[in-house]
Amino acid sequence: MGRLDLGDVVLRRMQEKDIEAVKILIKEGCEGTENRLILHLLTRPAALLMLATLSSILRFVLHSFIIALVIPVFLLIIYLKLTIPRSVGILGSSRPYWDYVGSSYHADTEPELPNPYAGRTKPSANQEKTRRRKKAKEKEKTNEKEQVDEDEIKERAKVAGEVWVADCDGEIMGCVARDGWSRYGVCRICRLVVQSWYRREGLGRLLVQGLESKVRQSGICRVYAHVPFPSKMGEVFFRRLGYRLQGETGGTEEEEEDEYEEPEKGWLGFPLTKVFVKDL
Repeated sequence: MGRLDLGDVVLRRMQEKDIEAVKILIKEGCEGTENRLILHLLTRPAALLMLATLSSILRFVLHSFIIALVIPVFLLIIYLKLTIPRSVGILGSSRPYWDYVGSSYHADTEPELPNPYAGRTKPSANQEKTRRRKKAKEKEKTNEKEQVDEDEIKERAKVAGEVWVADCDGEIMGCVARDGWSRYGVCRICRLVVQSWYRREGLGRLLVQGLESKVRQSGICRVYAHVPFPSKMGEVFFRRLGYRLQGETGGTEEEEEDEYEEPEKGWLGFPLTKVFVKDL
């Protein structure tokens, strides 16, 4: 496979027809993260102490050291498997799930994110016209259903976050999400995922910088990025983009208490994310 030409990439809002592709993309990006988070939680001192206590109690009941050791760990892994995936896909968001339908409401009317590699050319103009024509035909077919749900979706769209995708010839290669629950003047990046075939091509950098350019125009002066706790690559990536770990002042003035961003927390209150900050 040849090197990706970033000039051919269109950064646009996720539309309703893209939801399933984005879900698959996020699931793919979370596969390794979930296991690393579980290992991270299991090796915390408080977790080890609790597991050791339960094993000691079970040892007197079961009269088997191996079974008494395995059962608590096995049950805890199952519990984490059932509870972590909901958070992994939307790290940094205070909601229990992501409202994809609300996020995609009227997405086809949103302008694209700036792509500095595209220059002045607009290779996607014809594609946009085709998408809008298809969208109009779909609306004609399901007009009655949309009229019933229109008010409900409008209300959901007010609090739903934004999902922006990297599209090249109709293929969704990556996405970045902006949480709708962010405070005034602040943008929170909840999920940045790039398809495995296109990693290390500059696509992740393009998505983040494109979103930064958009929110800067709307008066936002600070961006928070939530990185999974054990992800060293994610930490290096955001540091290279000018982000700093929350709490690091680097010789500058200390952060005020109301500017503190709460990291995502999991089992027993253990942090699942590290929060990185960038002032625009």
